[in-house]
Amino acid sequence: MHRALITGGTSGIGAAFATAFARRGVDLVLVARDENRLQESAAALRREYGIDVETIAADLSDRDHQQRVADRLEAADAEHPAIDVLVNNAGFSVRTELTSADMTEHDRGYEVMMRSVILLSAAAARAMTARHQGWIINVGSVSAFVTQNNYSAIKSWVNSYTEALHVQLEGTGVQVTLLAPGWVRTEFHSRAGIKGSSIPGFLWLTPERLVEECLRDVARGRPVSIPSKRFQVLVALARVAPRAAIHRVSSVLSSRRSRER
Repeated sequence: MHRALITGGTSGIGAAFATAFARRGVDLVLVARDENRLQESAAALRREYGIDVETIAADLSDRDHQQRVADRLEAADAEHPAIDVLVNNAGFSVRTELTSADMTEHDRGYEVMMRSVILLSAAAARAMTARHQGWIINVGSVSAFVTQNNYSAIKSWVNSYTEALHVQLEGTGVQVTLLAPGWVRTEFHSRAGIKGSSIPGFLWLTPERLVEECLRDVARGRPVSIPSKRFQVLVALARVAPRAAIHRVSSVLSSRRSRER
């Protein structure tokens, strides 16, 4: 039986991954900051699907906590069964202006969505390569294809890093997939103080649909998963559009988001 470790596994896209894997009989290791919510999620999944669920209460902006999760990824013994799937999903909207003197939120974004991703991916890759099997899914974003803010910049790094890791691990038996979501109806936007009312309804996806399409792409061995035709088209256009056009679109999106807050 496989076992999947999911960061940010109690809400939004992470919770949808947890449910999708549980439905398939995959045991879980859920990682999140809120201990109470972790235990509630784990109990519900055990009750509903009869699987084993471990929990790790960890704040991935803390390097000691990052290392605890990395150590679990490399553990493989009777008490800590091997991890077959890693989903690097933890993240948040970095709202601080690029010109702000306060680097606190920028630094937290780097720790959670960059350093944590490379540390955990590397730990998983070493353990999985030794067994010649494993799957790593890193959650990037289609926002990486515009130039709105530091979140766009961070996710641009995630996208590029994940594709580079896919190339490096070719032939090892470890499959690496970048999931690049568009707008998904989760707690992500409300936590950031964004209503999302300026985004047309047809562009929104449910986390359940997003995850199912991603898992189909993983099964097909695809290095990049962009769920839904609408976002595949938008990304294709963004790849070939003049940078001046991308800058104009980014400016419009940023203005609308600022008005929503």
